[in-house]
This record gives sequence, structure tokens and C-alpha cells, in this order.
Amino acid sequence: MTIDNKKLLIFDFDGTLIDSVPDLADATNAMLTTLGKETYPIDIIRNWIGNGSRLLVERALVGKIEVTEGALTIEEADHAEQLFFAAYTKIGGSKTVAYPDVDSGLKKLHAAGYTLALVTNKPIRFVPKILQTFGWQDLFSEVMGGDSLPTKKPDPAPLLHVCKALNVSAAEAIMIGDSRNDILAGQNANMDTLGLSYGYNYGQDIRDLNPTEAFDNFADLVAWIMQTNT
Repeated sequence: MTIDNKKLLIFDFDGTLIDSVPDLADATNAMLTTLGKETYPIDIIRNWIGNGSRLLVERALVGKIEVTEGALTIEEADHAEQLFFAAYTKIGGSKTVAYPDVDSGLKKLHAAGYTLALVTNKPIRFVPKILQTFGWQDLFSEVMGGDSLPTKKPDPAPLLHVCKALNVSAAEAIMIGDSRNDILAGQNANMDTLGLSYGYNYGQDIRDLNPTEAFDNFADLVAWIMQTNT
């Protein structure tokens, strides 16, 4: 399969460009410890990540991925989320790393003339510092967090907002990510989608979601874009 005349590459962040699970797990367990609750191993917390901080916190509080209505009060979730934010701020991304070939791949795509954007479900307050840590702050023309708009992925609104801001049609954009939230957001926006299999997708194979194409590493994704987009 090939793609033609694409100008804009919209990337997810956690699980696509960076592995932030160790820091998110530490912050989650710090929150739970403060509340006197049971903590969880990183492999369990990994499956709770991808829908933004609020749902991560709620999943940790109930100890499972499905949070039933009425399981928590708004006050309980609000308080826990603030504890999580405080812990995550204190941790400061000390264990967060870029996936292999992401740094060179992003720079290669940028140098080739593609416009890059970032759309993450992570709260926007945490994004600029992480971008600066990796020296990526000048690579992305638009950056959207999970709370930048009233809705977040899998809703297409953040993707369409980026397209409008950059004066690019959805047909000229590609959504690139590791989870169902990314692929569904792209499909809901009528964009081509590229999936990466190594991130956080709740144990589901990214290929089950029928992205335009899927890859097991970032280098192959970059090579495919460079070779097939004309």
C-alpha cells in the first residue's frame, strides 16, 4: 500500500515516541501510597495508560481497566488526580526515554519537508518540558495535549484542529500512533493511519484496528513514509 501527497504527520507521544511508563507507574504508585492503597507492578499499570491522566488515576483506584459508573465520586477522583500530578511533577521524567530511532527519524522527516505535529492525551502542562529534554521543541508546528480541547482522542477534534491551524486538509495528513485511541481518532477524521506495535494498546495488536499500515519499529515506519509518499 502507498500514500500520496501527504504534507502533515501527526504523532502520538507516549508509547509512540517515548516510553514514559516507568515514570507514570512511579507517580501512580506514589499517589496510591499517599492514599493508603495497594500499589501495582509496572506491567499492570502499562495497560491503564493511553486515555489521559484522569482515567489512569481512576483505573488505579479501582484496580482494573474498566471503571464502572459510580465506582468513584468526583471528589475522590479529583483528589487522587492532584496527588498524581504532584508526584509526576516531582519525578520529572527521570526514567522516560525515546524509543530507538525516534530522534533520528523525526529529524529525517522534518528535514525532508514534512510538517510534524504532536497530539497526545497527556495533560499539556507536562509536554513542553519533555520535548525540551529530547531537543524536539522546534520539530513540531503544533502541539496538543489531552486537555487542550474539551475532547481528546479517539475523538477526531484535536486532529482536525491541527489541520485547520496548519491549513492542511485531512486527506493530506497521517495520524501515527501505538494505540486504538490514535487509530480511531485518525479514522474518525478520515485520515490515513500508521500503527506502531511496540507501545501501549491494552494488550491488543495494533493491526486488529486496521490502520493503513503497521510497523514493529520506528525506523521501518520512517523508511516507508520516505519511500512511498510521492
